[in-house]
Amino acid sequence: MVETVTSSFWWRWAQPHHPRRWIPAVFTTHKAVITVVWIAFLVTVFWWQMDATTGILIFRRVFPVRELPKLRPVAFNLTDFGGVGDGVTVNTVAFERAILAISKLGKKGGGQLNVPPGYWLTAPFNLTSHMTLFLAEGAVILGVDDEKYWPLMPPLPSYGYGREHRGPRYGSLIHGQKLKDVIITGHNGTINGQGQAWWKKFRQKVLNHTRGPLVQIMWSTDILISNITLQDSPFWTLHPYDCKNVTIRNVTILAPIAGAPNTDGIDPDSCEDVLIENCYISVGDDGIAIKSGWDQYGIAYGRPSKNILIRNLVIRSNVSAGVSIGSEMSGGVSNVTVENLLIWNSRRAVRIKTAPGRGGYVRDITYRNLTFENVRVGIVIKTDYNEHADERFDPKASPILENISYTTIHGEGVRVPVQIHGSKEIPVKNVTFRDMSVGLTYKKKHIFQCAFVQGRVIGTIFPAPCKNLDLYDEQGHLIRCSDAQNATDIDYDI
Repeated sequence: MVETVTSSFWWRWAQPHHPRRWIPAVFTTHKAVITVVWIAFLVTVFWWQMDATTGILIFRRVFPVRELPKLRPVAFNLTDFGGVGDGVTVNTVAFERAILAISKLGKKGGGQLNVPPGYWLTAPFNLTSHMTLFLAEGAVILGVDDEKYWPLMPPLPSYGYGREHRGPRYGSLIHGQKLKDVIITGHNGTINGQGQAWWKKFRQKVLNHTRGPLVQIMWSTDILISNITLQDSPFWTLHPYDCKNVTIRNVTILAPIAGAPNTDGIDPDSCEDVLIENCYISVGDDGIAIKSGWDQYGIAYGRPSKNILIRNLVIRSNVSAGVSIGSEMSGGVSNVTVENLLIWNSRRAVRIKTAPGRGGYVRDITYRNLTFENVRVGIVIKTDYNEHADERFDPKASPILENISYTTIHGEGVRVPVQIHGSKEIPVKNVTFRDMSVGLTYKKKHIFQCAFVQGRVIGTIFPAPCKNLDLYDEQGHLIRCSDAQNATDIDYDI
């Protein structure tokens, strides 16, 4: 049964009462005000802690003792292997020793590695099968921000010679390949990639290899990631690659909304049977980007992304889109449902992006029950995203875009609700709109923009649709058949 978002999923702050109505008279004197301020200051100091990676801990917040669940037959503590959570000691060897011990327990149900409260500095390390990585409340895994400690790996086979640079790429902070039954969870502990140094070097163009993700699991099955915070990735944050049966639940993903290039939140890439639910994402690129390879390399690799359910999310993407499909979609994307989302303060809400040379297809995509707040462009389909792996792509490899529906779409503060930019080479086929009402901030004629699109509108929607679409009443009876499917009304001055 498909879950729906309850009213408690969204919240608003109530307006406070006037302060003079509730400040007791004893606090109206000058001395009493000073006394209250000093008490508040002293209480605050005892709860305050400076960042362990940049300063001395004067007072450490004491987290309440919370029993760690035992999710495997055997559980280890990182300190059992020499781990020191002071934010200075490098704990790579401790992680490696602990994971080696767990790797020997596969036939007995695997093992659990508990990371207690503290700041656990580490270089990248690899997970093993039948493993649970559990981050306690107050536990922070910190990635070493010097790239010389990050191993180099071959480029992804579906991306050719490399995403940002030709040749090897940096691995991820937490990595896994050809695994089964892996869980990363906790009491909302944090994995922090300390991406600031990476972003600066990327802008300065001093990196010689493609940056690494924060967490990357490749060629694996039965993956669960839940109840943690992922923060400040050097590159894409969470990247399942060619995986099957992936669940991502109750995860918070954070990066600065500006100045943190390519910090996508979650990028399912050539993955099958994926559930992403109940997450908060605020990052410097796409909140979610479904991918399946780049140009001729993705076509040759031939692994589609399919059977993906995304629901119950709050997303902010100030420079890109809340949920994207593509632009690297050359292996194909199909059977995707995106429902029960709030996308706020974003450049775009939901977007499909591709280009000649991509090949592949995007089909059977359902968007349902979406809310947009303060979004520049609500719904986007773009077919001229001309960024290519290399000059060897086939410009005649045109992607197929078809069977895309938008139902129950609402919002306010949206500048352009719809921009569907098909082309003669890449027409957009069988698009459906139903139950749409979006409040506008831009009083301009061209606010529902279309080019080379065929589809229908069922019932009344706002704003009025483009002339490319057929009109049906609520009962599904045809009212007007469009004779202008190839008409072009795209205005990029938005």
